[in-house]
Amino acid sequence: MKIDTHQHFWAYNAREFGWMGPGMEILKRDYLPPDLAPLLMSARIDGTVAVQARQCLEESRWLLELADQYAFIKGVVGWVDLCSTQADEELSTHARHRKFRGVRHILHDEPDDRFMLREDFVRGLGCLAKHKLTYDLLLFPRHLPVACELVKRFPNQPFVVDHLAKPLIKARVLSPWEADIRRLATLPNVFCKVSGMVTEAGWQHWRPADFTPYLDVIFECFGPKRVMAGSDWPVCTLAGNYSQVMRVPADYLGKLSTDEQADVWGENAQRFYGIAD
Repeated sequence: MKIDTHQHFWAYNAREFGWMGPGMEILKRDYLPPDLAPLLMSARIDGTVAVQARQCLEESRWLLELADQYAFIKGVVGWVDLCSTQADEELSTHARHRKFRGVRHILHDEPDDRFMLREDFVRGLGCLAKHKLTYDLLLFPRHLPVACELVKRFPNQPFVVDHLAKPLIKARVLSPWEADIRRLATLPNVFCKVSGMVTEAGWQHWRPADFTPYLDVIFECFGPKRVMAGSDWPVCTLAGNYSQVMRVPADYLGKLSTDEQADVWGENAQRFYGIAD
């Protein structure tokens, strides 16, 4: 089973999606499962993990409703306020749904770069394991040292880094991202998604070779058993269509063995998120 481990849905309104600034007009409309389904079929992708785009409980409920309607949505990474005293109760409620597989917070938009080490956030994150839920780390490179501190506190909690932690691909900058991502990768409960790369490059001028130095680092330090592929659709449409975006990991993975390719395309996602066939 081939799985796109990172995509979003939304019913657009300007109030809830204010991050869509000038030049992002292509995103300012509804993106729903019927829009994605033919793209998956064309790319021979069997299923997806739908990831939250809004920080509200309504988002988690809505994504689960979509997952009930569309079989190709194999898992949902939703949002729960981990800082709330009701976090454990909310996690318990959502975890009853078999497709609720993890939680994400838009950490890189928090004014405090050390937000993830706040006592209340750490307390809430500590509730994930008993509900068998994962955590998606949405970071900028400057957050990687803080993420290392966090992950060390939870050696049995599965974490995954979204979008390679958004290295400065357009500027062709590797340092200090490389050293910090390598340090995080030494912690065995951390996976990485090769996703969101095209929007960190020049939107209209990227080439597949732009990503090779970053992918080389990721596969060297995480290994093919802890890497997953994702599109970041529809955000990726800022820089390319679904087929173009998914060709990037596909072309790179051609150098790996058949078994290693199967790991990255689906086996790792099934293992990490607990996705059933």
